[in-house]
Amino acid sequence: MNDVPVQAPLRRSRWPFVLLALLAVLLLVGGLVWWFTRPIRPVVLSPEEKATVEAKLASIQSPAGVPVTPPPAGVPEPVYERGKKDVILTEREINGLLNANTDLGQTLSFQFGTDAVLARYETDLDPDLPFLGGRKFKARAKFIVSEASGQPALIIDDLTIWGISLPNEWLGGVKGRNLLGEMLGSENGGRLPGVESFSVRPGQLVIKLAE
Repeated sequence: MNDVPVQAPLRRSRWPFVLLALLAVLLLVGGLVWWFTRPIRPVVLSPEEKATVEAKLASIQSPAGVPVTPPPAGVPEPVYERGKKDVILTEREINGLLNANTDLGQTLSFQFGTDAVLARYETDLDPDLPFLGGRKFKARAKFIVSEASGQPALIIDDLTIWGISLPNEWLGGVKGRNLLGEMLGSENGGRLPGVESFSVRPGQLVIKLAE
């Protein structure tokens, strides 16, 4: 009886899987490059949005202790309703104010996370600068916002320029310092005047006014 040779199983080529994996990596890298190099588009508020945010700012800036003129005789006493103490400014509103009131709308933008503010800045460098002239300067920063022990704090957590996170020694040890506390100084106990507390959450800045 003749032995029938057993045919070896065919090996599937691995090249299709390798090509698919390579394509996925290229798409991922390309997406990340686009995300970090995407242009900053200024936020333009609609008339309704502008009126809303102006009303919010007016509630913060209105002076306290303004005397009330008594009504004339025979006029019923008006009913007074206390206003809200919480002022919520959205990420879009703040970027819109930045664009409407400064020249930074096309170069600077902010995003709000949980107890964090993310900033992006980009601008064209002077063509006459040596080595870097004509290049687009791109920077990102992350700030931590907190109120430890009742003291407001704005702490720089990271500064990245052209995709490189700079060491703290290059920044003069600014990382980890309470920049807001240093600006406020010892006046008002290191607190913002008229503000009881504030917090940052995804997409919003929440300010609670004092009595």
